[in-house]
Amino acid sequence: MSVIEFRNVSKRFARHREERKTIQERVIGLLRPRPPADSFWALREVSFSVAQGQSLGLVGHNGAGKSTALKLITRILEPTSGSVRTRGRIAALLELGSGFHPELSGRDNVFLYGSLMGVSQREMQAKLPEIAAFADIGDFLDTEIKHYSSGMYTRLAFAVATAVDPDILITDEVLAVGDEAFQRKCMERIYGFRRAGKTIIFVSHALDVVRSLCDVAVWLDHGRQMASGPAGPVIDAYLADVNRREEERLAAERPRDTPPEGHASPFRRGTREVEITRVQLLDAQGAEPAVFHTDAPLTVRMHYLAHTPVRSPVFGVGIFHESGTWLTGPNTGFDGFPIPVVDGEGYVDYHIPSLPLNTGRYQVSAAVVDSSQTHVYDLHDRLYPLVVHSPGRELYGMMAIPGTWSWKG
Repeated sequence: MSVIEFRNVSKRFARHREERKTIQERVIGLLRPRPPADSFWALREVSFSVAQGQSLGLVGHNGAGKSTALKLITRILEPTSGSVRTRGRIAALLELGSGFHPELSGRDNVFLYGSLMGVSQREMQAKLPEIAAFADIGDFLDTEIKHYSSGMYTRLAFAVATAVDPDILITDEVLAVGDEAFQRKCMERIYGFRRAGKTIIFVSHALDVVRSLCDVAVWLDHGRQMASGPAGPVIDAYLADVNRREEERLAAERPRDTPPEGHASPFRRGTREVEITRVQLLDAQGAEPAVFHTDAPLTVRMHYLAHTPVRSPVFGVGIFHESGTWLTGPNTGFDGFPIPVVDGEGYVDYHIPSLPLNTGRYQVSAAVVDSSQTHVYDLHDRLYPLVVHSPGRELYGMMAIPGTWSWKG
């Protein structure tokens, strides 16, 4: 049975180009009509359904329409066209302290939120100790919440929303405001809701969490539904698009010609007796996927053009984490793989049979130098993005080092 259903849902907003902020501008505006407003579509023809007990992840860039979809589910907004149907009690965390009154204390807001959710004051009184313990705001429970920090707001809002035993729990990016300990508590509770058969709508840019938590996903892009279905393939498709756009951006930023003499390129340098003309990141089938998986094969293929015969060149690869950490830098010289001479076109492959990188974004360098490794023919410094994901596993750190467990009782 579907508890949430979108049928060809579209939502349009008016956008006024002329802002009237001062009293003078508003008075003048009474005599001069405001120019016609532009309109833009936050969502266009979006259709999906969520079954009872399923967890749905909404993914996409900022401004893709995810928050608009959540507000349609909670009836904060109504669709311009199409229909939205929901069944069951919905608890939503869309904005900090949504449903709270800033002039009331934390305690009073607990009862206010409960009344909005149709929960009696007696029930909320029974839940109050649990809420206070989870929110961990100490003596501030009886303080007006306008004096709360953003973290205190978040903790109390999440504690109350999850205490009313909703059928559907909706969370936006508000959890990113909390500290590490609080985020872990929140995720433990969300996983508990999932085990209890509740329906969860989850929006986060932490795609690993979306992948592990959600059964299905919907990818939105500028209000349009690009893909929907099982979470893994949808996230992979979204990441492939992100990677493609980033490659286009990087290509536009790279220098197209050799920089003037005396001006080094931050991306490429060398004397070019041997040029690296192309670098491919290949999977086991020889394809160039946008996303690689931990433990899967990776081949870095360096195509070259030697303008004259060059003896004993050394080809090398560097892999860096996006933070700048240099993870590895093998080359044919260190590994005892001699290349007698290169002349004309060819390619050199570096094979990694089982990629040991955890989920993250990495950068690949490629280089060819002379036999002494002191003269650079061509160096492409961190020009090639490598996106890695670890499907079905929650891994920490940069490296997936093979190991085994044993136990003796």
